[in-house]
Amino acid sequence: MPTERVLVDAGGVQVPVSNPGKLFFPAAGHTKLDLVRYYLSVAEAALRGVRDRPLVLKRYVDGAAGRPFFQKRAPARLPPYVRTGRVTYPSGRSASLPVIDSAAGLAWAANLGCIDLNPWPVRADDPDHPDELRFDLDPTPEAGFGAVREAALLIGGLLREFGLEGYPKTSGSRGIHIYVRVERRWEFADVRRAALALGREAERREPGLVTTAWWKEERHGVFIDYNQNARDRTIASAYSVRATPDARVSMPLTWEELPRAEPGQFTLATVPGLLAQRGDAMAGLDARAYSLEPLLALAEEQARAGLGEAPYPPHFPKAPGEPPRVQPSRARRTRTRPGRRTGR
Repeated sequence: MPTERVLVDAGGVQVPVSNPGKLFFPAAGHTKLDLVRYYLSVAEAALRGVRDRPLVLKRYVDGAAGRPFFQKRAPARLPPYVRTGRVTYPSGRSASLPVIDSAAGLAWAANLGCIDLNPWPVRADDPDHPDELRFDLDPTPEAGFGAVREAALLIGGLLREFGLEGYPKTSGSRGIHIYVRVERRWEFADVRRAALALGREAERREPGLVTTAWWKEERHGVFIDYNQNARDRTIASAYSVRATPDARVSMPLTWEELPRAEPGQFTLATVPGLLAQRGDAMAGLDARAYSLEPLLALAEEQARAGLGEAPYPPHFPKAPGEPPRVQPSRARRTRTRPGRRTGR
């Protein structure tokens, strides 16, 4: 039986959409075609977050309720409006990833089941030097969104103290992301170190609110995930729909809007109208690229005070000076477990 297919007009390009009536968000009643049309309606703003960036395809072939898989190589067959960029993974292996520069490319990705878009923080012509410093504020189970907003305001203020300007957005789930455009002079390890340094300064000032502790058993409040700046790590771009029952969107906000924002306000159904009404709060992100030198100087100061390397994710090569990658509670049990039988 042939698969149902429709064509959508994406900036003058006819893009096929298969199974357009498939429910991708059953609770909200949104279909795959609704997802494609959403991305076309916000295309100009959404492209600011992905244009010229290698993209990991996070595919929900069964819709938001299904289990996604990550496709870390470009499909063998690409339409003429999707090019590729070459990246190198922590293992040393390299691969080509799709690069989306047009509304047609957005529609193509949505048709593949990419509910959210996950670009690398680099440009395709220089994949080893990020131009985005990213702060991913992730609440622990006991923290509410109010704490995340408070943490974001703390990070925004600290960035300004060090001469940088951040652009916040909701994650589309429970957190907040903050982006800083940076000069393409540093490698991934340096950008990660800068994020860790600012996170540690935030933790020093508000130890009850935020944490940079990598191990979940040691976290509290809002976790500043510095490792989202490591090579191969991606987060959902601005205006990405997320796989939530109500089809929430990762929504850019001004710093003035942030204290009143609630994640449920921003969905596939509401964001196109909001964007048309108020414009894109991230429109100025590319206006200036900042130096990381102030944050790297902070990292050096922290290192002299005894704050060295922090753990990387499990699949990364061991970094110089990195502490053991073992849960602290497990390490304690190992140290206290006797190697041989002892007398009482």
